[in-house]
Order: sequence, then structure tokens, then C-alpha cells
Amino acid sequence: MTTHAMPDADTQATLKQNFDTVRQRLHAAAEQAGRSVDAIQLLAVSKTKPIEYVNAIAEQGQTCFGENYLQEALEKIEQRPDLTWHFIGPIQSNKTKPIAEQFDWVESVDRLKIARRLSSQRPPEKDPLNILLEVNISDQESKAGFSPKEVLEAAKEVQTLRNLSLRGLMTIPAPSDTLDAQRQPLAKMRELLTQLQQQLPEAPLDTLSMGMSGDLEAAVLEGSTEVRIGTDLFGARN
Repeated sequence: MTTHAMPDADTQATLKQNFDTVRQRLHAAAEQAGRSVDAIQLLAVSKTKPIEYVNAIAEQGQTCFGENYLQEALEKIEQRPDLTWHFIGPIQSNKTKPIAEQFDWVESVDRLKIARRLSSQRPPEKDPLNILLEVNISDQESKAGFSPKEVLEAAKEVQTLRNLSLRGLMTIPAPSDTLDAQRQPLAKMRELLTQLQQQLPEAPLDTLSMGMSGDLEAAVLEGSTEVRIGTDLFGARN
């Protein structure tokens, strides 16, 4: 059996407690939404956190981890190739090759040029790379992503790229303070995915990645199939 480096006992206990708390929130949100918690994947966002923290959360049964920073992520993947790794950060054109080679999922595809590069650089012996199109649902100048108007056309082209598997959409809406305000852009995302499913019935469009530590409940109520949790699992970013 492989042994993995672990944090000290106090940190392990804190991480386990954090994991249990997040799972409880997820269960409660699913119950409120009348959904099965099994239909909502937890993505543990481990950026800036050491591999020991990843190992401690993986020991709780967590298998999917999200990373923003390429170099740091590649070091972790090398140590834990048994886990499922999602790239969720901004993508520079000159960084697509290692992303295409090493990751299982890319959630932050924000322009067609990136999709084409990922497809051409995905090793042919590997399964197609699972990708999500990033949507700038709140029309924020500071945020990357396709506008809701662009996403349907973009999806049609991505669907033709043979080394990619288009699985759905991802968004980071503008922050809001109330549950109702949080739900509004997320409801638009749900409608957008439904339109996409009708337009591309042959694509495996089963993923709506939305919701983080601050808006998990709103996201689950609006049909999110994956919530990306970092701070509430691992503590404040280093």
C-alpha cells in the first residue's frame, strides 16, 4: 500500500472537520432543493495548499481536486496520479500543452483558440479531455469567459474537436449578499445548459460547475452538478 505524507495531527483533525462540515452543508442544500446529494460533485480546490493537505482530504474519500496554478499543480499530479485533476485557472496559450497532457478536466476554457490548442495537444493514447466552457454570466469586465450570446456557437465548434469531450459550463458570477440575488445569474446558467443540451443532443452535456464557499446553497438550488470549494475546506489561501 502506498503511504502519502500527511500534515501534523492537529491539521489533519481540522481538515477532517472542515470536510465533514462542507459535506453536511452539501447534504442540507441538496435536501432543500429536493435533489440527491449524489448528483452533486464536490471539487476540492487545493491551489496554494501543500500535497500533505491534498492527501489528508483524499483520505476522507475525496477524489477530485481543482488547481489554478500550473507549475504547482503538475508537482501534485506527479505525486498523486491516482486522483482526478481539474484545471480551473486562467489559461495562457503557451501553457496549453502540459494542461492537455496532464489534466483530466479543464473548466476554464474561455476562448476557442484555447479549445483548439488543447485538442491538438491532447495525447492520442489518452481519453478525450473533458472540458467546460467558462461563461461570464454577470458580464464582468474583470472576468474571462464567453458571453451567454456567444456560448452556443462556441459549443458547436468545440463539439467538432475530436480530442475534447464537451461536458458543460462553468461560471463565477459577481458576488451577491442574499440568496435570491445569488440565484439569479445561476438560474440563467441552468437555462443556458438546457439550451445547449437541446442544440447538441449528441454531446454528453451533464455538468454545470457553479457555486463556491459563499454561494454553495444558491448553486445547488439552481441545479449545479459540481461545487468548487477551497477556503471552507483548506482554510484561507496562502
